[in-house]
Amino acid sequence: MSACTDLVPVSREGWGGGEARGARHGGRIPIAHMRHVYRVDEVERRLGKLPTREHESLRATYERMLEKGPDRFQVKPSGLPAMAHLYDELPNFHEVLDDLKRQLALCSDSHDALELTPMLLLGPPGVGKTHFAREVAQLLGTGMGFISMSSMTAGWVLSGASSQWKGARPGKVFETLVDGQYANPVMVVDEIDKGGGEHAYDPLGALYSLLEHDTAGSFTDEFAEVPIDASQVIWVATANDVRSIPDPILNRMNVFDIDMPDEAAARQIAAKLYRSIRADHDWGQRFDPELSDAVLGALGRMAPREMRRALMTAFGNAKLDGRDTLQARDLPDAGAKKSSMGFVQ
Repeated sequence: MSACTDLVPVSREGWGGGEARGARHGGRIPIAHMRHVYRVDEVERRLGKLPTREHESLRATYERMLEKGPDRFQVKPSGLPAMAHLYDELPNFHEVLDDLKRQLALCSDSHDALELTPMLLLGPPGVGKTHFAREVAQLLGTGMGFISMSSMTAGWVLSGASSQWKGARPGKVFETLVDGQYANPVMVVDEIDKGGGEHAYDPLGALYSLLEHDTAGSFTDEFAEVPIDASQVIWVATANDVRSIPDPILNRMNVFDIDMPDEAAARQIAAKLYRSIRADHDWGQRFDPELSDAVLGALGRMAPREMRRALMTAFGNAKLDGRDTLQARDLPDAGAKKSSMGFVQ
């Protein structure tokens, strides 16, 4: 189903923001080839069968596919990318990073495509699972699609709904591959444990074929009914409770238990986050280069998810008080109480 050209370096325009991120951390320039993610003749055949003045949404979808063409970048680092910054920023994800590094090493000096086993990040809310998935997409430079199962309003979020239904549309996998630039985007399925058991149509059912390399190569969205090559998609799922996830899905993924960082690691995360916020804003230069031990101690008792909001509140309080040094009293009072939610299963 796929046709590939020779491997070539990806230009800055073709790689977007990921290229700049990799360069900042000493990463390798990525290489890519073009891969067909669908067949134009199949799209033309489907379009030709549509009755005149009917199925306008489906017609527009086919016309968009023909306009964009079937070729997408399939990218990978030209060598093992620099990952030391991730080990520093995500101290509770070392096991996942080790596995990611092993898999990247296998294809780093070969012509093989980047192939990563689907991964499930299992842990309490606020531990940084979704942030990690975004960092993986940045590291690889492949773009990202995001599916939140907790906010899902229909069972067809992954695989689309039949065009016969009013208001039907393609699923997220189809949209990410057709509308994006990449044949191997990172697809994040957030809170996958919230997706099953409450719908007449199983919203996770499409994953049974999507997580298998062979069957994903001819994945058919129920709206467009045109086979799509989703075999190169890099899957990262997050969950709070493994008991709600069907065994056939678990058996297709590497499962990693992610714990809350201990206080020392949390202080490390807070210190790096403070420096990052300070560096990203012109007003940040007015503040001290490092946090005091008292502020780090208070932040170290928070979940990583709470830290950014707490720091932004503290920056504002210090500014209003005419200070360039953050104090523990600048942090929101509710910070410690909210962080306890991160330990609820």
